[in-house]
Amino acid sequence: ANSTSASTSAQASAPQAPPVFQSTDRVLAYYGPVVRAKLKALFAAQNVAYPPRAMTWIALKEEKQLMLFAKNKTGAYKQVLTYPIIGTSGVAGPKLKEGDKQVPEGFYKIAGFRPNLVAHIGMDVSYPNAADKAHAQAEKRRNLGCDILIHGSKWSTGCLAMGNEPIEEMFVLAHDVRAKNIALIFAPCNLLHAVPAVNFKKQPAWLHDLYRELRSEMSRYPI
Repeated sequence: ANSTSASTSAQASAPQAPPVFQSTDRVLAYYGPVVRAKLKALFAAQNVAYPPRAMTWIALKEEKQLMLFAKNKTGAYKQVLTYPIIGTSGVAGPKLKEGDKQVPEGFYKIAGFRPNLVAHIGMDVSYPNAADKAHAQAEKRRNLGCDILIHGSKWSTGCLAMGNEPIEEMFVLAHDVRAKNIALIFAPCNLLHAVPAVNFKKQPAWLHDLYRELRSEMSRYPI
């Protein structure tokens, strides 16, 4: 009897698997009311309208942070939210090919919503972008890889794993802002204060220019 009750108790305390959704609308109906109430309060505390007209999400690979910026009612950028990236892979430096386990670096967009993943729910990242494709063509590289996401869970290969509760918030937020109004910046580190841990001799010649462009864009935000 004791072993049965212990087993039952262990099962009761085990974390429940998140629900499985067949559509984006189902995700929004399930999480939307609670998430929106929380986000509206957080945004209001920063004097930022909810949903904002546009956002910039900056991912720092080395620091393992995803920072979400929006303009407040006076037009100044505010860092409204910051989430730890709990699962990632690879090192500093761009993604160049399928299977290199690298998180991309550059300027991207949210390309779509994924309501049904092994890693709970998530959003597609627009890798490879036009610059990635142009560099690959010039260097005669093929098989650049694809299916890069911001998703739930805690394990990742080339994606950003954010944990389930944070991705539920980001999913609803991205839908409310509209994906086309969100700019994604993926950087090796906080380029305003740190030097990326890369050997430029082993990297493509264009990486210097990309980091300069990333640094210039990131300087617009109060990181």
